[in-house]
Amino acid sequence: MSFYLKEPQIHAQEPERTGILVMNLGTPEAPTAKALRPYLRQFLSDRRVIEIPRLIWWFILNGFILTLRPRQSAHKYASIWDKEGSPLMVNSQKQARLLTGYLHEAIASPYAVELGMRYGQPSVQSAIEKLKAQNCNRILLFPLYPQYAASSSASAIDEAMRVLMRTRNMPEIRTIRDYHTHPAYIQAVAESIRLYWQQHGKPEKLVMSFHGVPRRTYDLGDPYYDQCQVSGKLIAQALELSEDQYLIAFQSRFGAAEWLQPYFAPSIEALGKQKLGRVDVVCPGFSSDCLETLEEIAMEGKTLFLEAGGGEYHYIPALNDRDTWIKAMREIALDNLPGWVTLR
Repeated sequence: MSFYLKEPQIHAQEPERTGILVMNLGTPEAPTAKALRPYLRQFLSDRRVIEIPRLIWWFILNGFILTLRPRQSAHKYASIWDKEGSPLMVNSQKQARLLTGYLHEAIASPYAVELGMRYGQPSVQSAIEKLKAQNCNRILLFPLYPQYAASSSASAIDEAMRVLMRTRNMPEIRTIRDYHTHPAYIQAVAESIRLYWQQHGKPEKLVMSFHGVPRRTYDLGDPYYDQCQVSGKLIAQALELSEDQYLIAFQSRFGAAEWLQPYFAPSIEALGKQKLGRVDVVCPGFSSDCLETLEEIAMEGKTLFLEAGGGEYHYIPALNDRDTWIKAMREIALDNLPGWVTLR
């Protein structure tokens, strides 16, 4: 078997295109233990995600986690699964499709957009193969993570590079590292919150919850924590909130090691104990609603807050396929495409 992937046959008349590879985390194919097992194996085998020595982690992963966690996680996925499938998959597909149309308003030269998931299907490899089959000799890697982290943005780019290492006819590559201060992104998040408040009223406190990472990664130089803080402050400024009107927290802690703080769960519980009449929670680091937002934040967070004595608890949905977000995606992509495309 050849090390190199098979190259597509391109007709000489086929125009050269610019490709945009939109990348997200991924999702199991079904809310079942059987579907969760290979998904979790791929996810938790990523060196960017788990930095424990390989031999020790192999025994933990195969001896305990993949034995117990798939069934536990399946129940959680089943609670957020809808008739269309995984919310993250459905929303990511809509985003890629809508971005294709929105770019047409700005780009005159040939281009193509494909979706690739870091874990699961459609894979990053399949997305790159589709772009190459459309004669894309330039590809922009667009991970849907506003704030850079080695375990998310870098991991997605790693996967694309692993595919390209096996590509004989390699395209030009550009990467979007992060967009945590991009005005269009900040505006899209602030506008989604503002519209929610217009329909449902305002809370006493807005909690911005970002996905957590181990504290050790910050100490070793990962900029994620600082970028989350900057994004949170910019969103608060756009909403004209004072410092006592919002809180930045971190969710999804895993294992016994210290992670970025303050942790979401004890923070929301503390707000409940303060007898606040209403708290709203938004997750600015997630472009699409998924297990972490719909189950952990919208469901578990609500239970913690109410049982601690709080009043109303509102989860503000992720950006998903909002018009302002797709336009922001277009602006972010266009900022990284000079010289590659012809604008209208």
